[in-house]
Order: sequence, then C-alpha cells, then structure tokens
Amino acid sequence: MIRLWLVLGCLAMLGLLLLGMRLGWRNRMRRQAGLPLLPAVPVELGVPQLPAATGVYVGTTFATSWQDRVVHAGLGLRAAATATLYAAGLLIERDGANPIFVPAAAIVGARLAPGLAGKVVGAGGLLVVAWRLGDAMLDTGFRADDKSAYPAWVLRLTPTDNSADREDAR
Repeated sequence: MIRLWLVLGCLAMLGLLLLGMRLGWRNRMRRQAGLPLLPAVPVELGVPQLPAATGVYVGTTFATSWQDRVVHAGLGLRAAATATLYAAGLLIERDGANPIFVPAAAIVGARLAPGLAGKVVGAGGLLVVAWRLGDAMLDTGFRADDKSAYPAWVLRLTPTDNSADREDAR
C-alpha cells in the first residue's frame, strides 16, 4: 500500500511539473505577443551565397539575454534544419516547423558563441545571427554539422564598416 501512495505521489509531482512548464510557456507567449509577424519567405530567393549548412536550429533569444528564449511565431521550436544564405536574406528550413526567413536588411551581424537558449556546446560551437524584428534585437542560434564553414558564414553575415570609405575612394 505504501508503494502505491509513493507512485501516486510521484505521478502527481510530475503532473504539477508539466503543468507549470505549460503555464510558463503560455505566459512567455503572452508577453511576446507584441512582436511583429515574421517576414514571409520570398517566392524568388535567387542563387545561394554560400553552400547550405545542415544542422540544428537551436532557437532565438532576445539579444540582451542569451537565455531569454523567444517563442513568438514558433521561434522557440528547436529542430533539425538547413540554413541557406541568399542575397535576399537567411532562410532556415526546419523539420516539422515553419521556415524562418531573416531579410538581409534586418541582419545586424554574426558571431560564434558557446551557447544560446539553454543549449551550451562549448566555445565556438554555435553560429549566432543577430537581427532585428521590429524594435526587438534578436539572436538566432544554429549548430551546423560542419563547423569548418562558420568563418565564411560570419564573414558574409557581418556588415563591413568601411563601406563609407569605399564611397569616398570613388
């Protein structure tokens, strides 16, 4: 009889834990309801700027906190993904979730990071793309299967500050 009560107690605790997680996720969605809709994927993307990278979409956080996950519009769903960079922007196609398109004009830069959104993989293990969605600054993390491609991605996604210098030289 004691064993039955212990099992029932453990199940009740598990149920309360799952309920708390669900309520937390709903409250997070409610707080982020003011974010604008994600940009739609353009019909014509053109030629990829870099070879597509396969890996895992880790998640998106607010730039001010690498742990503050954004769940708005499905951005909180971690999934296997393919990232492709086009002149129009960055396309992340996720398995089992809607694709994420970040227009080139919204991209602020890129860097390597040890972790994002609760996923810690070690120094330089994640490609993090900083971008704007309305007034919010966001960081999107991608863990590629082939990390040797990261330097090319960071170089291509980071705007150069010397564009004004090139204009002056003309």
